[in-house]
Amino acid sequence: MNVQQRTADGGEALEVWIDQDLCTGDGICAQYAPEVFELDIDGLAYVKSADDELLQEKGAATPVPLPLLTDVVDSARECPGECIHVRRVSDRVEMYGPDAE
Repeated sequence: MNVQQRTADGGEALEVWIDQDLCTGDGICAQYAPEVFELDIDGLAYVKSADDELLQEKGAATPVPLPLLTDVVDSARECPGECIHVRRVSDRVEMYGPDAE
């Protein structure tokens, strides 16, 4: 497992995905973490791969780099559409976002 993908507490790797059906296109996520999120020509936000490629497939997820964990979590918390989901890779349990326990 890549050290850059581990959570701050040494836990498991996390990934993030966006539910475009709920996205309001405010762009708050792209302001917090432009390395992870980007608005496309359709006005909706998408996650980007580690190679900076926009992932437009429904439910596409990308790893959360450790240095950007706080920015990604803040994006999920501040998103007016409540469409950003951060989950553990191993069991897909949502850690941050609208479906987090």
